[in-house]
Amino acid sequence: MTPKWEHFEHQADIGIRGTGRTMAEAFEQAAVAMTAVITRPDRILPRVAIRVQCEAPDRELLLADWLNAILREMSALRMLFSRFEVTVSGNKLEAVLHGELLEPARHEPTVEVKGATYFKLSVAQDEAGNWIAQCVVDV
Repeated sequence: MTPKWEHFEHQADIGIRGTGRTMAEAFEQAAVAMTAVITRPDRILPRVAIRVQCEAPDRELLLADWLNAILREMSALRMLFSRFEVTVSGNKLEAVLHGELLEPARHEPTVEVKGATYFKLSVAQDEAGNWIAQCVVDV
């Protein structure tokens, strides 16, 4: 299975979903899906690497914390990220975010993602053993 991301319908907000062979891949793809709400990920060059760490009581809350950590870095550094390297060990996550400073004229951001919510929050394996990580993000 090739890791992938997608959006799903939700009233005023947007659902994001990442799938992968591992939970880490699904988390990476969920991050790409969130980036794709803001702009096309292929417009973001991986010029800078930023490290982040998260810890939560369970894997669902870890997903929400992970996505919100990315948003905090985007806001604090005025950056966008397009590539993510995630390692999950128990309820701890370490990651490297690859991206660059926001250039509105080139990146053409469409909306601001305010945060990952607990609505439709799920991290689970499907019947084939692939991981699916999803939630709704507030825009």
